[in-house]
Amino acid sequence: MTAKLFSTDSVQTYPEFEQNALRVADVLGENGIGHGCRVMLKAGNSAGWVVTLLALMHVGASIVMVDSQERADQTRRIANQAGVKMCVVDEDAPLDADESKVFIYELLVAAASRTPLRDKLDFTEWSERPDGLVMWSSGSTGTPKGIVKSGGKFLENLRRNAAQVGHREGDVLMPLLPFSHQYGLSMVLIAWQERCSLVVAPYRRIDRALVMAGQTGVTVVDATPSTYRSLLNIVQKRPEAGLNVDTVRMFCSGAAPLDPSLVKAYVDRFGLPLLDSYGSTEMGNVSFATPENPVACGVAMEGLEIKVVDDEGHEVEVDQIGEVLVNTPDVMEGYLAEDGTLVPHTQQWFQTGDFGKLDAHGNLSVFGRKFAVTRMGYTLYPEIIERKIAEKGCSAKVVSVPDERRGCQLVFFVEDSLDREPHFWRELLSELLPVYERPNRVHVLDSFPLNRNGKPDRLHLEQLALAEVPDGASV
Repeated sequence: MTAKLFSTDSVQTYPEFEQNALRVADVLGENGIGHGCRVMLKAGNSAGWVVTLLALMHVGASIVMVDSQERADQTRRIANQAGVKMCVVDEDAPLDADESKVFIYELLVAAASRTPLRDKLDFTEWSERPDGLVMWSSGSTGTPKGIVKSGGKFLENLRRNAAQVGHREGDVLMPLLPFSHQYGLSMVLIAWQERCSLVVAPYRRIDRALVMAGQTGVTVVDATPSTYRSLLNIVQKRPEAGLNVDTVRMFCSGAAPLDPSLVKAYVDRFGLPLLDSYGSTEMGNVSFATPENPVACGVAMEGLEIKVVDDEGHEVEVDQIGEVLVNTPDVMEGYLAEDGTLVPHTQQWFQTGDFGKLDAHGNLSVFGRKFAVTRMGYTLYPEIIERKIAEKGCSAKVVSVPDERRGCQLVFFVEDSLDREPHFWRELLSELLPVYERPNRVHVLDSFPLNRNGKPDRLHLEQLALAEVPDGASV
């Protein structure tokens, strides 16, 4: 079966799609974009975005990825820091920069009149670039950083990914993710490398994405836990919508830790587990659960190593929690300095700052960021508390607020579509947690606010918690 690119307004076979990308590459070349030029790509998911991405790779450009919803002032800062020669945007992308700007639509129109080409897309020059990709951290733990990645290492990481997970020719992939981020970009390029069909679905409208899944015969879905929860809610309200994913053989998850109750709900409803994974923009993709080994985040991909260490850097025993360290040949080249040059990454073992553990078979479980707080004389880790109560069916985010007497207060934001009263959750949490881990306050939300990556927006929750209590107050 010939692989296809499906979008809301078009269907292209891969040979047709490749010709379009080559024509766009020709237009880019005439505009002075070639090997070594830094080009910002800032646009929402579309077939045109994918065409432009591959065209930029074909001409050997250094691609500076920016989320389409990024603020104008931050976009300007990124453009200046990276030293981009051109900004490729869509009509909806705000931009406040003096650099040359071209719309994706303009590239496609200019390319449409070109004589058909017989060449093939060639990423050799792009693969040789140490700055083939410049991506940006979310900034959830501080100022966003420019992460510089080798084009060749990025593609090799995806080959490892596809080999472990089992993507194969004939699959129809539907990533319900922003393509400008590590996870979404990975799935776009895996589809191209493995000759899988790709569905460009409206990932913020899961109801419409479900319809496309049924129309295209999707076999693999990739999404964040929050998206999977939305999909499940739709199917529970309208059971017939579940027929659209009858052809799915793998529901793959990433970008945030999975709630065990959500995994069970998918097994109960669809007969398939949610397959968790682990990785980051800096490291690339690291480990994956598979249909044959649906345990936690699975084992490390071939060629990678994982270890878990204590605060002194010593490896811990099996099933003991510590910080996750990863040794990967696919790690970033380094961070982008303010003047646009590279600050090299030199450590063999990448310190992730994430809590996790390894079981006796090498399966990795990840519990969240390693942020410690002190309360009532105890050292606590909010995301470990979250994991503990999630195993008992409570989906919550725990935010610490400074407190002069206790060290900190703990504010629990509980996600509950049934909108049960805070006292219901207080009673349950009091049964599950020791006194020093129990909440000072409980807020019930229909759903967590999300950032652009589709992860729960912890910074927003922290602002909500802080707004209620004056600095240093005790209540």
